Formats: sequence, structure tokens, C-alpha cells
Amino acid sequence: MNTLNEEQILNALKNVIDPDLHTDIVSLGFIKDIHIQEDTVSFKVELTTPACPVKDILKKECEDVVLSLPNVKNVEVEMTAQVRQRNTESEDLLPDVKQCIAIASGKGGVGKSTLTVNLAIVLSQMGAKVGLLDADVYGPSIPLMLGCEDERPLTHNGKIQPIEKFGVQIMSLGFLLEPDQAVLWRGPMVAGTVKQLLSDVDWGDLDYLLVDLPPGTGDAPMSLAQLAPLTGVVIVTTPHSVAANIAAKSAGLFKKLNTPILGVIENMATHVCPNCSHISQIFSGLSGNELAEYMHIPFLGSIPLDPKVSTSSSNGVPAVISYPNSEQAIAFTAVAKATAAKASIIELEKKDKKEKVIKEKELDPTLC
Repeated sequence: MNTLNEEQILNALKNVIDPDLHTDIVSLGFIKDIHIQEDTVSFKVELTTPACPVKDILKKECEDVVLSLPNVKNVEVEMTAQVRQRNTESEDLLPDVKQCIAIASGKGGVGKSTLTVNLAIVLSQMGAKVGLLDADVYGPSIPLMLGCEDERPLTHNGKIQPIEKFGVQIMSLGFLLEPDQAVLWRGPMVAGTVKQLLSDVDWGDLDYLLVDLPPGTGDAPMSLAQLAPLTGVVIVTTPHSVAANIAAKSAGLFKKLNTPILGVIENMATHVCPNCSHISQIFSGLSGNELAEYMHIPFLGSIPLDPKVSTSSSNGVPAVISYPNSEQAIAFTAVAKATAAKASIIELEKKDKKEKVIKEKELDPTLC
């Protein structure tokens, strides 16, 4: 009778390829804690995000390849996740935040803040530790969308404590302003405020910090890119030529700042009639998919247009909470998974590039 060993199991699992990272899960270091007890094999698969869109597929493939081994009758696979740490600098303002993702748009009115709120909640629901920074200093709307506009943050040990809602840690200038108070700031004041929202807040240990930026290509996005090493930025657009054109300019800004573009999300896309199920194309113009193709960046998904999404935000209970089984909630979930997956890919690519540079310097010390 052949004795089953760990090497046989690992060799079998090398046949399971992560479709996003294009590498087998053994080489990626995903396999943990292998245990063999008679004809039963158990192990953990540690993914790079709890929001992995192919988690169930990978689990099934792991079970199948190990069950194909001689003398194996039972396989127990536990799917876990450990979000990869972004490349940080010595003076990083967010040392305990593993991944920092900015949500940007070229123009206002594309539903960027609504999208950011729902993405944050979805990631939290999937088991990630999530923070949400409302960096739209001119028109902070996140507190209203989350139904906590009347709350005021406390301080502890000199740090502002975020407000928690729906499992997400939230900070916004809106918590610190009086109702209807206008913000009249010049560029340096905007940059200083963004820095304070990053450094003076006790964000704690987070898997993801989503940053809702003001529309356009002004001081806030530039300051953020320079103050905190971003995992990447998501560009939000609507299927309208004007929105797409300005979104492309926003993407161009981040490229100049050497910030990776995770991809494009199309908001307010087609509308499905609740009575007859007829699909209507509300806007005419460049779609999100076409914009992504034009910019040579990934397309992360599309969110259908539905008045319930804006109504639920106005009521302080976002769509993924108010209507968890709706087409919009399903779309938000798919987009959150795609965003998290792309963020993992970006961080692994950065790590590989950094290791390559280190090896090259070791071989040739004269390299800068």
C-alpha cells in the first residue's frame, strides 16, 4: 500500500492555476497547513483577498485534483485570505493599511461616492477590514449616504477615531463641518486637509482603505498620490461621451503620477424596466468598456441605472444593504470582487518588479 505524503499533495495542487495571476497556487504560496489522516486530506488555501471572484472555482479544483490521488477518499479545503501589503515607504502616512485604493472621476454627477460606499460595504461583508476616507473636501457626502451625518468623531491619544457604520471605518470632513457650511479653500489648504485626514486619523489595521476623491484633476488627487503609496486608482464614468472624455483625462493624471490604474467602472449604465423588463440605453456615448479599451486599461464592470440606488443612499442605507438581492447589489458585488482581484495582481507585480531590481543590483552594484 502506497503511503500518501505532503509532496504528492503539493505536486497535485500545482495543477490548479489562479486564472488572474496565471500561476499555480503552490508557487504562489497559497497552500497552508496540510494534514493527512488515513484516507482524509485537509489543508488551507490562503488567497490574496477575501473578495476573490474565483474562490469557489479554486476550491472545487483543489478538491478534484487531491481526490484523484490514490488512497484519498475525503478532502477538506478551508478557504482563507490574507490581503497583500502594498509597497510602503519609510514616511508612509498609512503604515497599517495593506491596500489603499482611490476612487476618482473626471467630472461630478457620475455616482462616484455612491459607488465607493457600496464597494466598501461589500468588501466588509466578505470579511475584509475596510476604511472609507471621504476626501471630497468641497462636497463631502459620505456621512449622509451612510446615515451618520449627525455623528461626531472622538479623539484618543491625539488621534481622531473614525465613525463605524455597516462594518466600515469612516472619516469625512463632513463630520467636522456645520450643516450647510461652505468650504472656500485654495490649493495648499486642500493638500493640508488631505494630509490631516490621512495622518491624524487612527485608521488602525485595515485590509483596504477606499478614498473617495473629489471630481477633476486638482490638488486633492495629486496630494493623495504623493502622500500615500497607492495600490491603484479606479476611474468611474458613465456611458456618455463628455463623462468618458473627462474620465480619460483623470486617468492620464494618475499615469503621470506613476499611480497604477486598476481599471474603469461604468456607472448608471442600462436601465431595466421593472414592469416589462425592457432594457433601455439611457445615455448615448462612449461606454465604460470602450473607454477602457481606448485607454488600454482593465474594465472592472458595470452598474445598472436604478432610482432605488440613489434613493437608498439619500435615506442613509446604501443599495447593497437596502436591496441585497437586486441586480444593482449583484453588480456592486461583482465589481468589488474584480477591483480586489486587480489590486492583488498589481501588488504582486510591484513585488516581483522590486525583487528583480534588487537582484540586478546585487549582480551589478554600479546600477542606480
